[in-house]
Amino acid sequence: MLVRAIGPNQSRGPGWRMLAGAAAMLLAACQVIPKAPPPPPPPPPVARPAALPADSDRHRVALLVPLSGANAPVGRSIANAATMALLDTNATNLRITTYDTAEGAPAAAEHAIADGNRLILGPLLGEEALAVARIARSAHLAVISYSNDSAAAGHDVFIMGNVPGQAIARVVHEARDQGASRFAALIPVGTFGERASNAVLAAVRASGGTMVGMESYDRHGSTLTLAVQRLKAHCPCDAVLIADTGALAAQAASALHANGLTPRILGTELWSGEASVVNSPALRGAEFAALSDQRFPRFAQSYRTRFGAAPYRIATLGYDSVLLTLRIARDWLPGQPFPTARMFDRGGFLGLDGPFRFDSDGVVERALEVRELRGGGAVVISPAPTRFAE
Repeated sequence: MLVRAIGPNQSRGPGWRMLAGAAAMLLAACQVIPKAPPPPPPPPPVARPAALPADSDRHRVALLVPLSGANAPVGRSIANAATMALLDTNATNLRITTYDTAEGAPAAAEHAIADGNRLILGPLLGEEALAVARIARSAHLAVISYSNDSAAAGHDVFIMGNVPGQAIARVVHEARDQGASRFAALIPVGTFGERASNAVLAAVRASGGTMVGMESYDRHGSTLTLAVQRLKAHCPCDAVLIADTGALAAQAASALHANGLTPRILGTELWSGEASVVNSPALRGAEFAALSDQRFPRFAQSYRTRFGAAPYRIATLGYDSVLLTLRIARDWLPGQPFPTARMFDRGGFLGLDGPFRFDSDGVVERALEVRELRGGGAVVISPAPTRFAE
């Protein structure tokens, strides 16, 4: 298009206006309009961790414990103890891979199965054990859990944690041997309390004693004191089981004495290692059952030398579970399922916490000692058996 210049003295009539409008439209059409930025590319798919390479000369075992989150220190302590067991035994036929359960034990179990593991050690908590058990059963894997929740036990699922009912049964039978016949109990509301109440009822019945009273409380306010006052109506009694921590047991014992009651006081394994029980005048002479600590100091010293810190008391489960696996692995053929039939050996097994074995339901049975609180300490008055009677 040819555009002719117009001088300053030339008239600008209607034609000029049309021409100017057309030129403006042409210039506008020639302008570059910026385009919107292209959408970002989709994120790449999350790759599932590649399966571990095959092992022809080692059994692959998964260890499921928390390595992050609130329970990470406990989980790391168990994992370190499992490593110690491999080092101490110079084991070369196991490959143990640790999986973090902090983001979900079921996901950790599925990852472990996808990696080709043939046995699961762990997890730690009861609700985790139930979920992992379902997944493992569908894959035909055995589980040796550190939980103490016997509800998770069953076919190919073994509970290795210390079951509270066994400690209660042990201390009740000891009191019965010392002449106690009339028993009572103070029980907290909740799952632990329900299991404790069932355990003490069964233990008293099995030992030939009489249960004269049982009162519950909800661990806050004045309900514990009120429960003690209600219990007084069922007494006199020879022994009272306080199924709670050392601190609350000390409160309950003080309330019993304030109400004129002086029975033998029995506790649970929750008292083990608690400073509040050995320092409480109200609990002097009280008895409770617990795992033997005979081997623990040497283990703790070795652990500290290797890892620079003290182990959690529960770390012995990690050590003993590896010893147990090595014992059973003598009959474990490569590529075959874990031979769970050997887990039911009535002679039991020996670990850092003493002798143990599994009943027909897969729940651990342990040899426990009974301690009496005396003058700022706990004295063993009935040692743990060194072997199981057939």
